[in-house]
Amino acid sequence: MGIFEAFVVFFMSWWVIFLPTLSAGTQSQHEAGAVIPGTESGAPVGVRWGRKIAIATGGAALVTFLLWLALQMHWLDFMAART
Repeated sequence: MGIFEAFVVFFMSWWVIFLPTLSAGTQSQHEAGAVIPGTESGAPVGVRWGRKIAIATGGAALVTFLLWLALQMHWLDFMAART
């Protein structure tokens, strides 16, 4: 796997991990009991962007490393067509 392929795997897995973490652990203004006048009561309170970005980055790095390792150790060779 080259640099470009590793970047593509990292980028795609980052988004696949990041999007579900957006809603995880988020509390709405209605649930928190602190609705700001003029806003939607379902708007999130305290999203904690740094934590969610760190989780996505760490997860994407792990996925990229595991795929690189599988390719280097030839664990996926059984899937290749035999010639």
